[in-house]
Amino acid sequence: MQQEKRFLRFGLIMAASFLLSPVIAADDTPVLNDLVTPDITTEEPAAGRRVRQVAPEYEGTEVYHALYLPVDWKPGGKYSVIVEYTGNKFAECGSTGEVKDANLGYGLTGGEGFIWVSMPYIEKGGQRNAVRWWGDKRATVDYCKTNLPRICEQFGGDPESIFICGFSRGAIGASYIGLADDEIASFWKGMITHDHFDGDRSWGYPGSDRKSALGRLSRLKGRPVLACGVGTEFLRDHPELAEVTFLRPPVAEIFTIPEGKVIHPHTDLWMHRASEYREQARQWLNRHQ
Repeated sequence: MQQEKRFLRFGLIMAASFLLSPVIAADDTPVLNDLVTPDITTEEPAAGRRVRQVAPEYEGTEVYHALYLPVDWKPGGKYSVIVEYTGNKFAECGSTGEVKDANLGYGLTGGEGFIWVSMPYIEKGGQRNAVRWWGDKRATVDYCKTNLPRICEQFGGDPESIFICGFSRGAIGASYIGLADDEIASFWKGMITHDHFDGDRSWGYPGSDRKSALGRLSRLKGRPVLACGVGTEFLRDHPELAEVTFLRPPVAEIFTIPEGKVIHPHTDLWMHRASEYREQARQWLNRHQ
């Protein structure tokens, strides 16, 4: 119960951190030329289509991941891969915590050149995805270790060019989940995070302290990291861990908030609009691909 109370403090912490103002309803109509993340369907995978997939190990449950094949995808091709973990369910910034509502990977790639996989956190009991924090951490890690190689083999993902990304909870999870052990850490060519980072503060769950986070981050072994937004400054004191590039996109200047689905500057939608910061992020990704 105490641990659950600490987790619930997340909303209060975020409110103080970002100086929340009351949420105002906004028009969902996208601005011309803004990216729009494809809706998830239950169709068969195809170029330009984002589909819901249930792993064989979880048939009969509500656990699923989302697979997007780029518009230039063809059978027999070889493609870099973006693996994304979502933020917590947090209504004040529009985050649902759901796999189907992930956006960061699509903004990074524009839907071209990269297979994009939105991975789940597995709730305790293994019956559904967790929308707050980690659920069953071991099951979450094992899901990725089992399904990512399977997806790459089936759809032409290049195992030598896989990047992990995440927003908020997912930014922390890129390390907390993605560097949980040597096996899963070996998957990644690089890491992209937005708003928060593993070790930037203690959140109250086991291993959220700085010392534990630095142990996980040592598994990067110098690989490149694009650390966007807040909560990343402590990384400057640890240059031995990774090749870190820092980027602070002024989301409140890129959008007139509230605007469309962007109701708060803490958002995974910031790269859905063209800006010099999106261009820098994409250049970083292409340079390290």
